Amino acid sequence: MFKNEIRTEIEIEGTAQEVWDTLTDFESYSQWNTGFVKAEGRAEVGETLHITFSQKAGSTMKMRPTVLVAEPRHELRWLGRLLLPGIFDGEHRFEIHETEPGRVTFVQQEEFRGVLVPFVRSMIEGSTLSMLERVNADLAARVRGRAAA
Repeated sequence: MFKNEIRTEIEIEGTAQEVWDTLTDFESYSQWNTGFVKAEGRAEVGETLHITFSQKAGSTMKMRPTVLVAEPRHELRWLGRLLLPGIFDGEHRFEIHETEPGRVTFVQQEEFRGVLVPFVRSMIEGSTLSMLERVNADLAARVRGRAAA
């Protein structure tokens, strides 16, 4: 099985609860999130989410991942698949690590597996990684903005 993993992280001024609440308020994504531009569903194990994410040149792609882990203030993880298992699977993990009171390290990690991975490696390491970094910055700004309000 082919696989490729990408990882990003950012320091966020805010509590683990503030980051969790912002991350799991899917209905507000269209107001602040330039990576995952639309999302619907609930952060509960077994739930199917409806996610629209941005790609290069203003195009979008939709996916329907299943929530694998939903541990408030700590971790949200989902698994998305293209067609059938083993073709192109993406397990996306969001981790929240409180480093001190009012400050967290937010980590996004995605592991791609399947027969298509070698053919899309440059996309994964280019536009997908860039999109995740934008999401990190957007999340940090949103949490900071909510705390100031």
